[in-house]
Order: sequence, then C-alpha cells, then structure tokens
Amino acid sequence: MREYLESDIGFYYAVGGFMVAVFVLGMVAVAVINPEGVGTIELVGLSGGFLVFILVYFISISVQRLEDGDRT
Repeated sequence: MREYLESDIGFYYAVGGFMVAVFVLGMVAVAVINPEGVGTIELVGLSGGFLVFILVYFISISVQRLEDGDRT
C-alpha cells in the first residue's frame, strides 16, 4: 500500500476514493438524521453535480498519466 501512495497518481486515486466515501457517508448521515430534509430534486442535483466533479477529477488523472507516459 505504501508503494502505491508514494506515486502521485496513486495518491490522487486515494484522494478521489476518500472524497467519494465522504460524500456517501454524508448522504447517509443526512438521510438518517433528517429523512425529509433533502428533496428528490435537490438530491438528484447534488448527486449529479458530484458525479460530474468526480468524472472530471478521474479524467484529469488519466490525462496526467498520459502526459507522464505511464500507460499501466
């Protein structure tokens, strides 16, 4: 695991995974604490926006890998 995190790309993937985990835990916490607090429209917008953010984040990592010539 340490070797994986020593590379920049591995670190970026770990941060991306952590962001997804925090988002999911946050949504679970909101649903448990106040189930009526977030409407369907807001939830779809929030989840859709986060999905676009994560998509761009991981595409950026792929572009970085291609720039470095790392194709593994």
